[in-house]
Amino acid sequence: MKTLAIIGSGHLGQQIAHYALSDKHYDAVVFFDDFSAEKEVNAIPVLGKTNAIEAAFQSQQFDELLIGIGYKHLAVRKEMFDRFSEQIPFGTIVHSSTWVDSSATIESGCIIYPGCIIDAKVIISANNLLNLGCTVAHDTKIGKHCFLSPRVAVAGFVIIEEQSIVGINATIIDRIKIAAKTQIGGAAVVIKSIDKSGLYVGNPAKFIR
Repeated sequence: MKTLAIIGSGHLGQQIAHYALSDKHYDAVVFFDDFSAEKEVNAIPVLGKTNAIEAAFQSQQFDELLIGIGYKHLAVRKEMFDRFSEQIPFGTIVHSSTWVDSSATIESGCIIYPGCIIDAKVIISANNLLNLGCTVAHDTKIGKHCFLSPRVAVAGFVIIEEQSIVGINATIIDRIKIAAKTQIGGAAVVIKSIDKSGLYVGNPAKFIR
């Protein structure tokens, strides 16, 4: 029996738990949450706060860890991954309806939602979340701790640096580099490289703040 622990029992954590169980990646799920007093969420036990994770792993209450913290808190996602990744194995969920080329690399801690396409020689670095229906074309690299919203389209030879957010239906054309900690707004079209972190929206995408 293989048990997944998820940091965060909110809506995102609950979605991840659903895919972990319904797509048969894990046999059981538990939560850890610093901001909930609940003992269980959707019949899934909350074992305590994040300071209880290491002891719970040592006592074999779970096997692998994932982070269910959303795009508004990417720095916390990074902090949690860095805090636990040396001692505790991180899982990976790639939904069975997603197509992944055999030459692609998906690192630990990643969650790939249904209907995504991961093309040849793509690298999805650690602790990324790709939401419903994302397409990542060949030879692209997504840096650590990023969040791609539903139906993002990323062309070939793109580099998205770590802790970046790409909004719903955004499009990034080929051979572009996007600086770390950048936020691309929903439906934005990125047609040139972004070397200054910030919020970019529109078609073509322009710096807002």
